[in-house]
Amino acid sequence: MSDAPIPLDPGARRAILDAVAALEQESVETLARLVRCPSTLGHEQSALEEMARIYAELGLTPKRVPTVPAELASHPGFSPPLVPYEGRDNVVAVHTPREARGRSLALQGHVDVVPEGAADIWVTPPFEPSIRDGRMYGRGAGDMKAGIVSYCMAFKALALAGLQPAATVQMQSVIEEECTGNGALAAMLALPRTDAVIIPEPGPGLPAMYSAEVGVVWAWVTVTGRPTHVRDMQAGVNAIEAATAIAARFKDYEREMNKAERVHASFRGVNHPVNVNFGTIEGGEWNSSVPTRARIGMRVGVMMGYTAAQTKADIERLVAEAAQDERLRGAKVALEFKGFMADPCVFDMQSPIALLARRSYAEVAGAELRDYPATGLTDGRFFTLYQDTPVACFGPDAQEIHGIDESVGLASMHDITASIALCIAEWCGVEKRA
Repeated sequence: MSDAPIPLDPGARRAILDAVAALEQESVETLARLVRCPSTLGHEQSALEEMARIYAELGLTPKRVPTVPAELASHPGFSPPLVPYEGRDNVVAVHTPREARGRSLALQGHVDVVPEGAADIWVTPPFEPSIRDGRMYGRGAGDMKAGIVSYCMAFKALALAGLQPAATVQMQSVIEEECTGNGALAAMLALPRTDAVIIPEPGPGLPAMYSAEVGVVWAWVTVTGRPTHVRDMQAGVNAIEAATAIAARFKDYEREMNKAERVHASFRGVNHPVNVNFGTIEGGEWNSSVPTRARIGMRVGVMMGYTAAQTKADIERLVAEAAQDERLRGAKVALEFKGFMADPCVFDMQSPIALLARRSYAEVAGAELRDYPATGLTDGRFFTLYQDTPVACFGPDAQEIHGIDESVGLASMHDITASIALCIAEWCGVEKRA
C-alpha cells in the first residue's frame, strides 16, 4: 500500500473541521468527567468505566484487556509491577470499515495520573475541574486526558460529517503509563499491529512532537540501621542518614551520564537530559529514637546508547559500594527493582504518519510542531522498539503536569482534535457512514 496520504475531498475536509468546532462544548464536558475520576495508581477503575461509555457512545464495542504479568514477563518491554492488576483491565475498541481501502491506525492514551501532591495548595481541588482563562485545571487534565478526549472527538467528528474511516482504527485506553507501561504492552500485544499509531501526549508547553525519549529505571533502597535512644545515638546506625548517604553517591553518576560524549545526537542542546530523582522516602518511628529503617525510591534516566539493563547494573554497583561506607557499618542494605525498566528510543520523524501529523497541525493551528527530545518517556516506545510501528506523539498545551495546578489549554485541545481528525481521514481514507 502506498505511503502517500489518501486525498481528501475539500468538501469533506470542511465538513470534518466544522464538526470538530460543533463538538467543542461536548469535548470540554467529556474532559471534565474524566478529570473527576481520581485515577491514580490502583484506582483507575472510574476512568476506565468512563472510557468504555465513551467508546460505546461512538458506536464501538468496548473490550477489556487484562494486564497479566505471567504472560508479559518474558517480553523485553515488561517492567516489574508495583500493585496487583485485578479489576484494572485496559479498555480497547475497534472500528472496522465496510471496505478496507486505507491504512490502519491505533489511537492510544493512558488514563492513569500521578498523585495530586499537596491538595491544599491547589487553587481549586485537583479532581474538581475548573476553567479559568481558557484553561481547564485538574490532575490529569493535561497528562493526558485532554489528548484522549481529542482522539475520541476526532473520530466522532468524522461521524458527524457523515463519514467513517475506510480502514481499521483501534482505540486503546491503558493504565500505568506513569510507572511501568505494562498496560500499553498488554493492549498492544492483544491487538493486531497497525500501520501507524497516534498518541496525543502533551508536549513541553508549546507545539511539539516527541522526537526521542530517555529510558527510565525505578529502584528502591531499604536501609535497616541499629536503633537506640537518641541519648546513645553514637552507638546506633541512623537508617535515614545512611539512606541519604547512599543517595548522595548518585550525584557523581548523574554528572557522568550527562557528559557531552554520552549524550545522543537527538538530545544535543538539551540541558541535563539524564536525571536521577529521589522521589519518595519513608522511615523512622519516633523523633527521639535513632530510626530503624528507611526506604528511598529513585528514578534514573537512561540515554540512547545505553540500556535499562546496564543502568540496573550501575545502580546495583553504586548501592553495593555505598553499603561499604564507614557510616553504614552495622546497617543492612536491600535493593529492589519495581516499576519502570524502560529502554530509550528515537522516533522516526520522517515517517509518513509523522509528516502527515505535522502538516495537519500546521493547517489547523497555523504553527509548526517542533521536535521534542523528551527527558521523560511515553508509551510510544513499545510500538517503536518492539513492533517497528511509526508513531506520531503530539498533544495539547499542558502546564504543570506532575505539579500543582496542572492545566490544559482548551483551544489547544480543540486544535489537536482537528489535527487528529484530518490525520484519520487522510491516513485511513473515508467512506460514507453506514
